[in-house]
Amino acid sequence: MARSATPSFLRFGRALAVVVLALLAVSALAAPVSPADEKNVRGVVQAQLAAFAADDADKAFSYAAPNIRKSVTSAAHFMAMVRGHYAVVYRPASVAFMKPERDGNEIVQPVQMSDAEGATWVAIYTLERQKNKLWRITGCFVQSTNGRMV
Repeated sequence: MARSATPSFLRFGRALAVVVLALLAVSALAAPVSPADEKNVRGVVQAQLAAFAADDADKAFSYAAPNIRKSVTSAAHFMAMVRGHYAVVYRPASVAFMKPERDGNEIVQPVQMSDAEGATWVAIYTLERQKNKLWRITGCFVQSTNGRMV
């Protein structure tokens, strides 16, 4: 297998630049997020990550919006799905929150994560305020940045 002539830190820099430029393009069109909403949205994501770290399926599932709860049906299935398909979200080695943006009724919260092997990822969370005024996670898309933390 041929190795790329481009050093990994340059590939990471390029990938990160693409992600940042995409987020900047979205932010130019998006309405600002209030400091209170930013704090609350971040708190929901942090709380769910803490629940994953504690293997507390019920608590982790409680931060999922009704659309997720309906499609997954149980806390045990939810935890198994995250463990199997979102390993970096289930057990991130590091987490850095980026600036959230409003997209209609939702807030998009990008989170940079690294896994146990040092690979870097961006998890794009979408959250929606519920009738009870609490923010809940409506989705999470994870994209590799093809970089490594050293």
